[in-house]
Amino acid sequence: MVMVPLTSNLSYLTDDLPGIGGRIKERPEDFQVEELPLYEAGGDGEHLYMFIEKQHQTTSDVVRRLAKLFGVNRSDIGYAGLKDKHAVTRQHFSAYVPVAGDDRRYLDRFEFLPFKLLWARRHSNKLRRGHLAGNRFVINIRQVDPFCADQVQRTLERLADTGVPNYVGHQRFGYLQHNHVLGRLLIKTQWQELLDEMLGQPEQDCVSGTTAGRQAYEQGQYSKAIENWPRHLRYDRQALDTLRQGKRPQDAVLAIEAEQREFLVSAAQSDIFNQVLNLRISGTGAPGIDRLVAGDLAFKHVNRSVFMVDQATADQENGPGGGVQTLEVSASGPMWGANMERAGGQTALIEMRSLTEAGLTQADLAAAQHPPVYGTRRPLRVPLREPQVSAGVDANGPFVRVTFILPRGAYATVVLREIMKQEDRQASRFATQGQP
Repeated sequence: MVMVPLTSNLSYLTDDLPGIGGRIKERPEDFQVEELPLYEAGGDGEHLYMFIEKQHQTTSDVVRRLAKLFGVNRSDIGYAGLKDKHAVTRQHFSAYVPVAGDDRRYLDRFEFLPFKLLWARRHSNKLRRGHLAGNRFVINIRQVDPFCADQVQRTLERLADTGVPNYVGHQRFGYLQHNHVLGRLLIKTQWQELLDEMLGQPEQDCVSGTTAGRQAYEQGQYSKAIENWPRHLRYDRQALDTLRQGKRPQDAVLAIEAEQREFLVSAAQSDIFNQVLNLRISGTGAPGIDRLVAGDLAFKHVNRSVFMVDQATADQENGPGGGVQTLEVSASGPMWGANMERAGGQTALIEMRSLTEAGLTQADLAAAQHPPVYGTRRPLRVPLREPQVSAGVDANGPFVRVTFILPRGAYATVVLREIMKQEDRQASRFATQGQP
């Protein structure tokens, strides 16, 4: 059984341009990500900023090890964004270390950790989610003809001109591509159904080695289930361990770390957003993503604020030299939540229909407490900066290399699916993706 990415049925913006096929992430060094800071560390303060290079480690893996190294709570460790485990990534972290004189004795211990410290510098505030300007990607696409670089160039030029569809990538939906389902059940407080979806159905396992554990779960043998559950799937194990203690399904769900429960809710929001964006790209009764219509909430990329669009505003922004043409302004879509700003007109109807089709209501969102479901707006497209293409052959065979910068929150895999156009034919590598 091949696990098909949840995003495989979404429309391509460059559907008229051929894909090159190929494979990514055959080895970590073929997928490199460098976080671009929103601001520089000032040199003084109670927080120690660190720029760390990692591979074979999730962001949460690094957070746990840093908390242990500095002897602080995990909440005292800050980071700007989540980064892939199956890549070479360079990202910023912060640790609350109020006594500056202790820095050296902590930093000297990095030689014993499974990641590399590139630099450390003090700053006055904790690093928080979203505190990054963007990410620079250097990616080798393997198993391709290097002479197809011209095709890649045409696709990147189109995306640079029109913007990249801001789909939430398949990573958000987990190793079984069902995090959005878990998120909906969490919002609706359907505790038992959530556990059955997460821990049962042994026939759904094709990548993670949980078949025996799932069979034991369905038989109510929770101790046996946890014995057969991979240790790296710690959120599943947290729920199983609580069930093993004889506690209620609600207790088992709430035993899952709050960060992961928030991630599941985000997956539910993301799936709805992707469906709205797909409608606007496919043109199925909806305008495209490269123009505004009355009722849209427009997104200003420079400061991430939104404003309501009437017909006069749409005409102005869509016109020559307007914000749409210069990629300074884009239409936004819903990351649904109780306090989300609501669009108007046709846009509001599309967004509400997508919420309903996901089996959720505004009342569900308002009532959710574990965690609360806060809403926001996400741009339907994002700018692609500094795109470059090259090709060659190394010891691992031929490749096409693409380099580009995306703003925070955007997925490189969305750019790659436009280039490759074959994600529905690739086996998944979700065994540890889709978790913080």
